[in-house]
Amino acid sequence: MDVNAAVAAAAAISGVCTGVIAMLAFRWSERDQRRPTRTSLHTDAVLPPGVDTVLSVLRSSAVVLDEADAVVKASSAAYALGLVRGGKLAVEPMLQMARDTRRDGEIRQVELDLPRRGTGRGEALAVSARVAPLGSRLVLLLVEDLTEARRIEAVRRDFVANVSHELKTPVGALSLLSEAVMDAADDPEAVERFAGRMQIEATRLTNLVQELIDLSRVQNDDPLEDAEPVRVDELVTEAIDRCRHQAGTKQITMAAGGTADLHIWGNRGQLAAALGNLVENAVNYSPARTRVGIAARRVNAPGGDLIEIAVTDQGIGISDKDKERIFERFYRVDPARSRATGGTGLGLAIVKHVAASHGGEVTVWSSEGQGSTFTLRLPEAGAARDRGPQTTAERDDLDDEDPGADPETDTHTAQHESRETREPIPAPEVLP
Repeated sequence: MDVNAAVAAAAAISGVCTGVIAMLAFRWSERDQRRPTRTSLHTDAVLPPGVDTVLSVLRSSAVVLDEADAVVKASSAAYALGLVRGGKLAVEPMLQMARDTRRDGEIRQVELDLPRRGTGRGEALAVSARVAPLGSRLVLLLVEDLTEARRIEAVRRDFVANVSHELKTPVGALSLLSEAVMDAADDPEAVERFAGRMQIEATRLTNLVQELIDLSRVQNDDPLEDAEPVRVDELVTEAIDRCRHQAGTKQITMAAGGTADLHIWGNRGQLAAALGNLVENAVNYSPARTRVGIAARRVNAPGGDLIEIAVTDQGIGISDKDKERIFERFYRVDPARSRATGGTGLGLAIVKHVAASHGGEVTVWSSEGQGSTFTLRLPEAGAARDRGPQTTAERDDLDDEDPGADPETDTHTAQHESRETREPIPAPEVLP
């Protein structure tokens, strides 16, 4: 009997222990489920109804803090920007704003420059932070990334400044020359000389305005809406004819070669302007009695064949630091020489946008003192019908206004090998 009693007592004790362990496990599980996580910080228990849904659709990075400055809710964008780390708000100025707002209930907003994570180059991340009370105990922080907006604003500001400067030069010259003509009314030779200078400045002003119009058009228009097969031979002939007088004045020989009967699918006017700008630059930056060559060929590439049109000169060449910026608007390798030749600094920017809008690219190889080769790569007619032009956002990413951007880094492997294996240009040849 004592044995049975002992067994019953042991069973009872075992049952009690099992119950206690089960209850503890249940409580532990509940506490573990309520523990804050990266994606959801006990939102259901703390956030007012509907707030979680609203925060999930906001474009801004959202962070909700409780009375102990602990993160109750944070969007994935807030983690991506590095605002929240280890369940805490990692930006001290924003944390102080949240404390001040919790104390007096006032809405606060400030713009800050934060270090960009992972770049190692000290780049700043421009953000706008707005803090507002959310209920009686919570604080809502909304952060907007202003980095791209500031970059675009800086681009526009620099562009306006450059345009104003470029327009001011010929306009000021025309004003001075007109006064000189009035003062020299009794001197026919002086009047004729000043009038000739006025014509030069007026032509420069006209060219600048026209290139601004062309640049605006190639950036905003879709060239493939009115696309047609364009013969490369005709484009080369037109470009040579455009620069024949300038080349003849400097005794520069222009030679065309390469594969015949090639076709490009695109806007004829824009393609002619792009190639014409490359040939004109080659002539302007080449010394007298040298050679400028234009050659076209077909190149196999993933996605369809490409047509390469290379313009080679024996001019002054381009340094490595200048090669990164020559496609920027108004950038000149040699400003003094550009003014002597009447250049506006927009020609290569137009070439770049024409190439991008046609699904191609323009690259440069150059060696100082030996010359340069600009290569225009465009999809061949037929294969190009299946390729759409790059979007406006993609063309903006290539914008030369961003000094840190390098439009040459995203090329195909075959194109990269073509550039690496291109033979250097021979030294300038003096023609008899």
